[in-house]
Amino acid sequence: MNRLLTGLGIPLEVQAFFNISTDLTFNYGDQFERYDAGFHIVPSTQNLWFAGTQNATHLIITYSVMEAMAFITFNRHRFPRLEQLAFIAIGNKLHVEQGDWIRQSFPGRKVILVFGKELVGHITDIKLAAAIKNIPIRIFYKDRDFHIYRNNCLKVFDQEQISLHAFQEAFAIRPRFRTGKPVHSLTFLDQLIYDAER
Repeated sequence: MNRLLTGLGIPLEVQAFFNISTDLTFNYGDQFERYDAGFHIVPSTQNLWFAGTQNATHLIITYSVMEAMAFITFNRHRFPRLEQLAFIAIGNKLHVEQGDWIRQSFPGRKVILVFGKELVGHITDIKLAAAIKNIPIRIFYKDRDFHIYRNNCLKVFDQEQISLHAFQEAFAIRPRFRTGKPVHSLTFLDQLIYDAER
């Protein structure tokens, strides 16, 4: 049990699943994510952090371990069996190699992408989904719109419209990935912190 996580409302069974110790340091192989009261450091690395088993039916991908724990804390009722879940944290910056590894290591899984509900989160959803599905795309920001190219096909999205759902609809991509977006905050971790301080 970690006192800080318990104070945020993260259940003991979730802490046990993530193998939490007193020190909130998470190893990505070459760098570390660190969390404590007042700071959260998320690395930019080509490596990944992983929890769960290779046999998991659902794969939940986030930018940080803390966001993964926050997501499952809010959505525990939707996933009664933790042993069916695997979590991957990619760090602050998406690398194409990460998508390649996920595609090769977890074929046919149900994927939920959990990135913030701001513009960067939506773009990360699209880029990672395309990388996992091995769909080469290029995204450009031009004249206050996003231009997404897939082969010789161009689709244009305005800032308010762009999302993984809109991208999948526009390019008829199936099966579809889902996203997890918090209702009241930019991230699930922000919502946990806000709720704990009230």
